[in-house]
Amino acid sequence: MDGVGIIGMIIIGILAGWIAEKVMKRNHGLLMNLIVGVVGAFLGGFIASALGFSAGGVIGTLLVATAGAVLLLFVLGIVQKRRV
Repeated sequence: MDGVGIIGMIIIGILAGWIAEKVMKRNHGLLMNLIVGVVGAFLGGFIASALGFSAGGVIGTLLVATAGAVLLLFVLGIVQKRRV
């Protein structure tokens, strides 16, 4: 998330978490969307850089963060099903 600043990271994190929440048909609050979005952004950024993919700008960052957040929610869903 280079070049977007702290406020930009928070906004992108909230948006990415919200989009991932809708895609995965979950219902979280604003704070959880922020946490999922920011953690998803780090996860998505790590995977994208490992694959040699470079996403620049706000839209690219949002796409990578959303993909990471969806992946995070997917993995958490699998872990929760195994515990129950």
